[in-house]
Amino acid sequence: MQTKLRTYDIIPNDNICFPIGTILAVNQLYDILDFSTVFGKHKKNGIDINNLLKALVSYKLTDNFSISKAHEWINRDEVLDIFNLEEFSERTLYRVLETLGNNRETIISDIQDRLFARYNFEHTNINMDWTSIVLHGDKSTLGKYGYSRDHRPDKKQITLGITELADPINVPIGITVEQGNMNDQKHFRKTYQQVNRRLKKGSLVVFDKGAHSIDNTALIRLDDMQYLTARKLNTSDDKIIAKFREYSPELIDLEDGIYGLKIVKPSSVSYFYFSEKLQKEQLDSRARKIMRQMQEAKEIQESIDKNKKLPKRFRINNVLVDVSYSLQTKLMELDDQEAIKLLEEHLITGREGFFCLKSSKNLTLRQALQTYRKKDSIEKIINSLKNEIEIKPLRVWSDASIYGAIIIGFIAQLFISLMRYEFNELKHKSTKFIKKSLLNLTVTVDFMKDWSKKYIYANFDAINTLILRQKRAKSYKLA
Repeated sequence: MQTKLRTYDIIPNDNICFPIGTILAVNQLYDILDFSTVFGKHKKNGIDINNLLKALVSYKLTDNFSISKAHEWINRDEVLDIFNLEEFSERTLYRVLETLGNNRETIISDIQDRLFARYNFEHTNINMDWTSIVLHGDKSTLGKYGYSRDHRPDKKQITLGITELADPINVPIGITVEQGNMNDQKHFRKTYQQVNRRLKKGSLVVFDKGAHSIDNTALIRLDDMQYLTARKLNTSDDKIIAKFREYSPELIDLEDGIYGLKIVKPSSVSYFYFSEKLQKEQLDSRARKIMRQMQEAKEIQESIDKNKKLPKRFRINNVLVDVSYSLQTKLMELDDQEAIKLLEEHLITGREGFFCLKSSKNLTLRQALQTYRKKDSIEKIINSLKNEIEIKPLRVWSDASIYGAIIIGFIAQLFISLMRYEFNELKHKSTKFIKKSLLNLTVTVDFMKDWSKKYIYANFDAINTLILRQKRAKSYKLA
């Protein structure tokens, strides 16, 4: 007699299962925004560019490895059937990227047209920010060595400029690509001029101190726009910092101990702030640096005393560089307390805890600080583009292909941001969770004995049901 349950025998069949939620969401937003008219005019012969783009954006929000893998993912019979495509070569996808790249300015402008025609956005205030992305390969002229936000100074990179409509909209409306060694001040003009025609007079442009310059703020004012930015502290500010308490600063934030002082000038307003919390963080950081430099000095002194080679991290390690040098630390003359005091004098400036905002608009101290703090939403979009949409690292070759790959990533991020904008329930959901929910919704294609197909949908959850509930699919009906 059978005394325990046995595992059922698994009999292989031809049924397949794959994520369908992402595909349905991409098709839905692509149709709502009428992107067929945006891209259709750029490729009229051969395979339909719109179907290829829907497939590429869906892949970007699904597996997202490489163009080669995208080609394999799309060229499955059931996926080809969904996008109404015939089997195609990998080269076809590269040609699509080049087509997008060669027409990038028109495409971004047309996307903006569709966005502002479809949505009655409550304002046109914008946040702007810039970042860099590692670039693999040497064929592109865009790839240059520069300040790497990805902490890979050994790799060539490109720089990106991102523009989003500010809170509570938080939808990206522009993206620019420049060489990897271009600084933010120079990149600012191209990023701003890509969107300035879409802004209402008096709109507020918010950006960080890396892009702040007299020329850039003048450009904004010339368009009858307002700006809010941070600026670097300079020696003239030290007089204000020295007498900050004497000016009876206003308490802005009791929890973080933030005090503010407003200085109104004929053409701009400066907002000086002191944060007790920021001061503590910066002094703690300086203290760690002091102890780190003390330890380094002791290691160097020990090597000198014992007539040994310096530890590797203190040497130039390049076979093409022949260096002879001698070192002498100040530890021979100073005890530990004197050395620490010397380091404190060098590293602690007295500006710890202070920062300054500047605007053409006369805001209250609280308004200026709150508005600037909300700029972190564009930093979240950049993080999403890099680490969740995963546009990095780029592994394409020609400049046009790079532009095209960036546009695919931009569209994928735009779709995610529009989902958040349209549904309050998703306002604070990360890209990762929205992607995961869409991936959860799968379809199983059951091949029947009479060669017909049965589509079985599974794994509905609150998020993917919310996003797809208004779907008007032509080929699929959710059961």
